[in-house]
Amino acid sequence: MTQPIARRFPTPSVAALPEDIRTRLLAVQEKSGFIPNVFLTLAYRPDEFRAFFAYHDALMERDSGLTKAEREMIVVATSSANQCHYCVIAHGAILRIRAKNPQIADQIAVNYRKADITPRQRAMLDFAMKVSKEAHLVSEADFADVAGHGFSDDDIWDIAAISAFFALSNRMANVTSMRPNDEFYMMGRQPK
Repeated sequence: MTQPIARRFPTPSVAALPEDIRTRLLAVQEKSGFIPNVFLTLAYRPDEFRAFFAYHDALMERDSGLTKAEREMIVVATSSANQCHYCVIAHGAILRIRAKNPQIADQIAVNYRKADITPRQRAMLDFAMKVSKEAHLVSEADFADVAGHGFSDDDIWDIAAISAFFALSNRMANVTSMRPNDEFYMMGRQPK
């Protein structure tokens, strides 16, 4: 990699990180073959790293009415609206893998309204985008619309929370000028 991981703040050495963070980074590296730059960038502030990833995991790994692919759809669509290069590329890769569809992330990033998704997923993304861009305008009609597609109150909470959490993530990725790892670009595009 010739470019820095993030241009605006120093990237800490993995060896110098607190044990719990170093262990997590090495586990991610073992599983994926590389350490995603978001981990290295956010490790600059260890307490915030821990809080960020605890909330990330609570939202993105829990069992609910949303599939893991649908969660990633929310991230890709809202990150695109927030112009977050890192999150669109990184979570686009995860979406391609979880959906087992090499085209879906590009479709959603460019215009989810024209993507090959179900009406239910479209309603989910409509709600997520409203939370992401105009949360102050969310109304009972918005709740009724998304609930009309079979989403429970907990599912609707998840859609909103993922949208809100990734608004934070998008802003930090943009402020730090976080660069997507090269590995993300081809993940999930070719059959293994």
